[in-house]
Amino acid sequence: MSGYIVRAARSADVRGIQTLLEPFVQRRILLGKDLVVLYEAVQQFLVAEDENGRLIACGALHVMWEDLGEVRTLIVADDWLHRGVGRAVVEGLEANARALGLSRLFCLTFEVEFFQRRGFSPIGEQVVDPDVYSQLVRSPDEGIAEFLDLAHVKPNTLGNTRMLKRL
Repeated sequence: MSGYIVRAARSADVRGIQTLLEPFVQRRILLGKDLVVLYEAVQQFLVAEDENGRLIACGALHVMWEDLGEVRTLIVADDWLHRGVGRAVVEGLEANARALGLSRLFCLTFEVEFFQRRGFSPIGEQVVDPDVYSQLVRSPDEGIAEFLDLAHVKPNTLGNTRMLKRL
């Protein structure tokens, strides 16, 4: 793991996370997030930084239900791709998920092969019981709406694959 470390994000990292996110928002790969939303979610993020302290990757774990979490906002800087950084961030998020007692992780991604190598599999529509669905559908969180495949988020999810991993 030479050249970088993975650690919990701090509030001072939020603007750097937004800088990592912005090119992917411009290319319509990831949804934009307001700065306030990133600050509110900072405790969900892990970041990777290079030897000079520059943020080179990030990812977040969002708890969705008692046994279910989502890997969100996984980004690796272009010059650090294919060097194990994304894998290290996902492994850290999985460790956090296990520590929280989660047994399943969801992601919505264009990077199907990357997540398949991490043990995720494409999923269909019904991944929660109807009673859990009826609770989740009340959430104002767009990511949960994407997970549930609700009609109003379809334009944001076109081309993405819904994937799940059992921990």
